[in-house]
Amino acid sequence: MTRRLRRRALFLCVATIVSGLPVVSAAHAEPVRTPIEAWQRSTSVRLSADSSLTDVDAVSANEVWAVGQQQIWDVWENRGAVGRWNGTGWSEVPIRDATGAGPLRSVSAVSAGQVWTVGDGHDGLPYLGRGDASGFDRVRVPGMRAGDWFGGIDARAGRVVAAGSRDGKGLLLTGQDGKWTFHQIEEKGSLYAVAGSFAVGDTGKAPLIMRYAEGEWTSMELPSIPGGYLRDVYIDSAKRAVAVGGVYGDLGVSEPLALVWNGKRWTRAELPESRARLYGVTGDGKGRFWVSGYDPDHDGEAFLLRNEKKQWEVIRGGPEKTRGSVRLQAVTYLPGKGGVWAVGHVVDAAERYSDVVESFGRSSAK
Repeated sequence: MTRRLRRRALFLCVATIVSGLPVVSAAHAEPVRTPIEAWQRSTSVRLSADSSLTDVDAVSANEVWAVGQQQIWDVWENRGAVGRWNGTGWSEVPIRDATGAGPLRSVSAVSAGQVWTVGDGHDGLPYLGRGDASGFDRVRVPGMRAGDWFGGIDARAGRVVAAGSRDGKGLLLTGQDGKWTFHQIEEKGSLYAVAGSFAVGDTGKAPLIMRYAEGEWTSMELPSIPGGYLRDVYIDSAKRAVAVGGVYGDLGVSEPLALVWNGKRWTRAELPESRARLYGVTGDGKGRFWVSGYDPDHDGEAFLLRNEKKQWEVIRGGPEKTRGSVRLQAVTYLPGKGGVWAVGHVVDAAERYSDVVESFGRSSAK
């Protein structure tokens, strides 16, 4: 999904602690266990039947935005959905558009009064919307074509960038000073997310990262990873960034993939062994990162990866046998709270979808 210069969250403590950090001893005192992070709570925007959330972004602890879709299996009734957290509860925000927004894939909040989203329109064109708590309006862009596709958006004061594809090649759309410009890259493939100066995706055969510098988007040198793809990127600083995705293998099996930027080059991170599929990434701007996804070997549990001081750790939610498969599509950090919210959906035994918001945060062990 999306840009990830901010991604945040926290909730009430219903701690299911997965694993601890090393015990730190102090002279002439009992050992003290460092506070650890754990799954806390599951909630929902409570959209209509067969719904899913695909992205989330926060302005503050009292201003969180999520987008997705509802009525997934109905071609005619399928429509986009926008949810807003105001500090006490979720509410659905209306989309004001005669043609109707289809599935929404990405959201980026500049402020409470300026939130952007991108996805599909029911008229065959991509849907680009701007709004606030009162509702969202479609933004018409000259030159947009039927068949254009956008997967990610990054908005800040005065500049909006959407990443996607056109005619089998990566496409970047930039809005600045009231003007819109398209940049189609030379490489085949698609771009799924954009954050600041980086846009990520794949060529169909390998990962792809584009970098914006001196007014141009150019492809970056990456490790050789046949079958690799990237779905999200978060920039911590000029010398720290993380991009996540996977590597397709035989018989449709994939393995998780994370690339780390040190200011000079991208390298592949060593992740805990699993078959997890990674979808979203966020950070706190201080060197800590969280990655959301889905682990088919523990599909009834919410799944999160955390990176701190170059160490990766798996955090899982509490299993609920009757709940179904939990798939977290995106994650955002909540400033000042030291935790994250991850959004996605739960799929039950009858293949019914329900939107879900999972909370992870610091919890002091006794």
